[in-house]
Amino acid sequence: MTGFYDVGALGEVAITLFHGCGYTFYREENQLRADDQKVRTLVSELLAGARKAVSTAEAEFRRDRLSAPTRDNPFPSSDVVADAKLLEALGKAIGAVEGQVRHAPVPENDRMTQRYREEAATLLALIEQDKLLVGRAQTLRHAATGRTAEEILASRDDIEEGVAAIVESLAARRLLTI
Repeated sequence: MTGFYDVGALGEVAITLFHGCGYTFYREENQLRADDQKVRTLVSELLAGARKAVSTAEAEFRRDRLSAPTRDNPFPSSDVVADAKLLEALGKAIGAVEGQVRHAPVPENDRMTQRYREEAATLLALIEQDKLLVGRAQTLRHAATGRTAEEILASRDDIEEGVAAIVESLAARRLLTI
């Protein structure tokens, strides 16, 4: 029973298990990899906020503008339907980018990666891309949050440009992880 309480022997077992899984304590690469996961979570949350704002505006727009069909007016205005579809498409585009961010690749932590690439340098380059990604996601969220459907439709080009900028950042980030 004394072996169970022997911290030295238990510590050696834990370190051996961690090293076998490719993890070493206090390496800069591990901290950078964890930071990258935190950043992607933050960006995903920002994009989820933008998507929610657009979806809420779309629901209010549909509720206010698309009335129930009547005998005199069986079909809604084509302009209103087109605007509702634009709001829906904006929400879907933001949601698609959110999924891409959430599942963005991180450099593998394996012996081949360590042999042919300086992992810490790659992760440091990812930090620069992630700063840009966070800034763009925050700008997009700000462009959508607290706005009416009409305001979102008026700034549709800005929102689409923001989505395209985030996709561009993800592409640049993907090149670093190949």
